[in-house]
Amino acid sequence: MITSRHNSFIKSLRAVRDGREENLIFIEGVRLCEEAAALPDIHIIDVLYAARLQETERGINLLEKLSLHSSARLTLATDDVLASIADTRTNQGIALVAARPQTGGDRLATSIASLPLIVVLDGVTNPTNAGAILRATEASGATGAISTVGTCDLFSPKALRGAMGSSLRLPVWTNAAAADISRWCAARDIGIFALDASATETYTEVDWRRPAALVVGAEGRGFAGREIQGGMLRIPMRPAVESLNVAVAIGIVLYEAARQRGFSF
Repeated sequence: MITSRHNSFIKSLRAVRDGREENLIFIEGVRLCEEAAALPDIHIIDVLYAARLQETERGINLLEKLSLHSSARLTLATDDVLASIADTRTNQGIALVAARPQTGGDRLATSIASLPLIVVLDGVTNPTNAGAILRATEASGATGAISTVGTCDLFSPKALRGAMGSSLRLPVWTNAAAADISRWCAARDIGIFALDASATETYTEVDWRRPAALVVGAEGRGFAGREIQGGMLRIPMRPAVESLNVAVAIGIVLYEAARQRGFSF
């Protein structure tokens, strides 16, 4: 059992948590660790857990599933040590380190459906919002996501919690340049649309029964990547309301696209 917060291994876990190890990600909490354990493509490296996790059937089952990952090393630690690496105020007695999932245009291309609907996060800097966007992307049946240079890390602890496992399942392409996104979409005949409060066309006027990419920008700044050429769309709102939460906005449009495409859930 690790009992010291100053243990070198514990320091290395903090480095992963803080984003200082670019090839690794930090996953915390029972629910997210269950999601990781259920995915054979997630390469789990280290698991740190407290003894109290073995006091519940759910905790015992989780540890058994994690032990099935041949690459995973399970280590017991005190609650005080778990608290020292937690990214949340109240830790749930477990955290793990995994290899960062593979991302990129090539992986996204091999994973998307014949009728793709891609969400592009353009400069979204709030990780909680970014995670919620990925959750809405998966929930609505969209096929993948792209984040531009300047968008927050989609695999940071806060973004992972916001996505509730969706970022581990969705094919994504991170840190993409605007010009590369435009070329990638053009090569696949994917039409590009962006949400902008000043647009004249509304999101319900679009025929979403064709390959499409939907670009959404940061709250307060809106869509900045004008070099990602495409149609501009707005969501009608009462005059007193200037904007919607970015995740709410993307969810509204994605479910309209799902409705038009006749998706069944």
